[in-house]
Amino acid sequence: MKIDPYLFFNGRCEEAIGFYQQALGAEVQMMMRNSDSPEPPPPGMLPPGSEAKIMHASLLIGGALVMMSDGMCDGNTAFKGFSLSLDCPDEAAARKAFDALAAGGQVGMPLGKTFWAPLFGMVNDRFGVGWMVGVSAPAA
Repeated sequence: MKIDPYLFFNGRCEEAIGFYQQALGAEVQMMMRNSDSPEPPPPGMLPPGSEAKIMHASLLIGGALVMMSDGMCDGNTAFKGFSLSLDCPDEAAARKAFDALAAGGQVGMPLGKTFWAPLFGMVNDRFGVGWMVGVSAPAA
């Protein structure tokens, strides 16, 4: 059994995909728009004009699967109560990822040394998704 995050961007999914491609080197594994669905949604489920919105997308970010969608396309995103943890191979990679995620976002904890990691920080990206970026401590 495994757990994969599924994020709903409520109308901004395509923008988020482009951002994660640029910021983190995300690779799109699959993307389907509402208009590509083999079955139409039930009447009234999606707002008019959302045919081109993303029904489902799968991205690989650093080898991890992250799934996403535009969801109900109501424009209200609420990413609360969790963060995605990004374990970087070295400090340079962590700084690059953190700075990219922070562009247009909000830093919650600047990158710095902690008792558990040589470098760790927390940021909410421009979509409100929380990220914990760090470098694993070397094995003793």
